[in-house]
Amino acid sequence: MTLAWHQYRLERRMFWRNPSAAFFNFALPLLFLMLFGAVFSGSQENLDVIVPGIAGMSVMSTTFSALAMNLTFLREQGVLKRMRGTPLPSGAYLAGVFANAVTNAVVQVTLVVLAGKAFFGVDWPKDYLELAVFVLAGVVTLAALGVAWSHVIPNFDAAPAYVNIVFLPVIFISGVFFDAENAPTFLRDIAQALPLTHLIDGLSGAMVDGSGLGDHLSGLAVVAIWGVAGIALAIRGFSWESHRR
Repeated sequence: MTLAWHQYRLERRMFWRNPSAAFFNFALPLLFLMLFGAVFSGSQENLDVIVPGIAGMSVMSTTFSALAMNLTFLREQGVLKRMRGTPLPSGAYLAGVFANAVTNAVVQVTLVVLAGKAFFGVDWPKDYLELAVFVLAGVVTLAALGVAWSHVIPNFDAAPAYVNIVFLPVIFISGVFFDAENAPTFLRDIAQALPLTHLIDGLSGAMVDGSGLGDHLSGLAVVAIWGVAGIALAIRGFSWESHRR
C-alpha cells in the first residue's frame, strides 16, 4: 500500500506536468458544458440533461480514453516492460495508475456539479449516495474497458483513432448532449445496451430528479455487467511488452 501511494503521487505529478493531458481531462468537458450551456441557456429542461450528460462524459474521458491512450504509450515505449523488471510490485504500479484515473474522474464530476449549480440552474445533488454509487461503478467499468481496449491498439500513433472511434459515437448515442429518449428507435435500442447511457441516467437521477437508487437498479446492473466483462478482458489480454516484434 505504501508503494502504491508513492506511485500514485508520482502519477499525479506527471499528470500535471503534461498540459495537454490536463486540458483533455479537465478543460475539454468544461468547454463542452460552457458551449452547450450557452446554447440551451433559455431552457432549464435541456440544461438538466446537459449537466449530468457532461458529468458522464467526463467519467468516460478520464478513465476509458485516458487509460487506453496512456497504457498503449507506456507499453509501446517499453515503460511497462521496464517497470515489470523493477522491484516495484506490479500490483502497486497498476494501483497507482488506476487511482490517478479515479482521482481525475472524481475531480471532474465535482467541477461539473459546481458549474451546474453556479451557472446553469441545476441544484445540489439530491441523492449523494446514488451519485457516489454510479460514479464508482462508472469509473471501475469504463477504466476496465479502457485497459481492455488498449490491448487492441497496435501502436501509439494509432491510439487517438482507435480511442475516438469508440468515444465519439458512444457519447452522442448515449445522450450526453440530448435526451436519449428523443432519439430514433434504433439508436435508442443501441443506447440501452451501452454502459454510458445508464451511467448518465443514474447521475441524472442523483443530480436532477432525486428519484433514488432503487429506480435505477436495472441500469446499475447493466453497468456492472459491462464492468465484469471489462475486467475479464483487461486481465486476459494484458501485456507488459510492446506489440511490435
